Amino acid sequence: MMLSLDIIPIPTDEAVREVENRLLGVETNITNWQRRQNQNNNFSAVVPYDLEQQRKESKEFLDDLTTRDQRMTFAVLTMVHVADSKEQLDSDTETLLTTARKHLCQFSTLTFQQMDGLNTVLPYGLRKIAALRTLTTESTAVFIPFRAQEISHSGGIYYGQNVISKNMIIASRKHLLNGNSFILGVSGSGKSFTAKREIVNQILSSDDDIILIDPEREYSSLVKAMGGEIVHISATSKNHINAMDMSRDYGDGANPVILKSEFVLSLCEQLIGGQNLGAKQKSLIDRCTAGVYRKYLQSNFKGNPPTLQDFHAELLKQDEPEAQEIALGIELFTSGSLNTFAKPTNVDVNNRLICYDIRDLGKQLLPIGMLVVLDSILNRITQNRAKGKNTFIFIDEIYLLFQHEYSANFLFTLWKRVRKYGAFCTGITQNVDDLLQSHTARAMLANSEFIVMLNQASTDRMELAKLLNISDLQLSYITNVDAGNGLIKVGSALVPFADQFPRHTKLYRLMTTKPGEQAEI
Repeated sequence: MMLSLDIIPIPTDEAVREVENRLLGVETNITNWQRRQNQNNNFSAVVPYDLEQQRKESKEFLDDLTTRDQRMTFAVLTMVHVADSKEQLDSDTETLLTTARKHLCQFSTLTFQQMDGLNTVLPYGLRKIAALRTLTTESTAVFIPFRAQEISHSGGIYYGQNVISKNMIIASRKHLLNGNSFILGVSGSGKSFTAKREIVNQILSSDDDIILIDPEREYSSLVKAMGGEIVHISATSKNHINAMDMSRDYGDGANPVILKSEFVLSLCEQLIGGQNLGAKQKSLIDRCTAGVYRKYLQSNFKGNPPTLQDFHAELLKQDEPEAQEIALGIELFTSGSLNTFAKPTNVDVNNRLICYDIRDLGKQLLPIGMLVVLDSILNRITQNRAKGKNTFIFIDEIYLLFQHEYSANFLFTLWKRVRKYGAFCTGITQNVDDLLQSHTARAMLANSEFIVMLNQASTDRMELAKLLNISDLQLSYITNVDAGNGLIKVGSALVPFADQFPRHTKLYRLMTTKPGEQAEI
């Protein structure tokens, strides 16, 4: 099929004269019609609908030219379609005419003018068809197909195909005001697959580091295949992360112990049971934190950093009875059965791809575990900034973290601060309505420049439409659509996309979460 639109602009003064003449002709026809009715003693006759409509349209056309800054054009739209047989050609012609009529548009078949039509359509710059009609510039613009919003960043990665223009969506979160992101959608809409697709593209196209928090053990196969490190965190796991780990750059240029002391205060409040500590207890914790790090700082961050067991021992050395109470309160997590964060780190936290598997973290350890994992991530980000490396952080089922005040506040701080560290956070969740109940999460979502919206539940759609100012037409792209289809918000651009990944590949089997389709590693 070939299509051409020939447009001949008309000077405004000439166009106004033309429309005025037409309006005068219509008015004359109406007057003549009324005179004939009066001659027949029919003094109550109503002007026929077609004449009234011509007068109305002529007046609107004149108003467009004189008050709405429109121009008049002559235009002819020519379409040539070909087929293998006369029967197929006739069938296709009828289909085109029916489709056009459905949209209140009329096509005329070029009888004995096929050659003229072909010469008009081919890129010669010739117009052999004389069937011109008048249009305003506003009406003419409807026929221009190049109105789709595109996303094409240099050095970006592939996120899907633009549904409207069929062009590739190539985006780079590094080009945005902040690279923070959310992936939202109902269960089965392709959230995890979208995140894994981005992870694979980042791993293969850059030297950036990737850190995952995986509460449902959905990323293990992919991480193993990509040579990453999986850190299983639970009360019985052999993997340990030292809650007191600290790098040279942890304090963002200031004394790192000050920031670490704030973290230890939050940790102790969680360990003791979410109680607010008094002034004496906070002073003791601050004093003991500085005490356990003194030797590590004096050795210029060489050797092994202190552990929570060292911190517990330091508390026992204090004379105040409050110190003994704090030590007793955290004993379960330092030398008791839940001491997984009180031992030296024994996993490769320097691997380029790290996945923190928190599926087996019980209710008692989850708030503490998330604080330690997030602090470990902050430690890694500050190290990477000193090296000039970017870090991408993916947090699946992020709504779990908003159920605990300390991890929610830590996330909010991370979301605001990581941009200057060269890091990019991504939250993945299906519970959009629940997420938006949290003021913290709502602020994080509103301040994220990169949002992937897949198929949404009806209540979630309305909330997102209000928060992100999405039109009804755009909402149709996240209503009852297949997995991998939706809307992508990149800065101020909002584009519908589709991503159909080849299913016969091993990469697909590594990334899918559908039962029976996963690959064995």
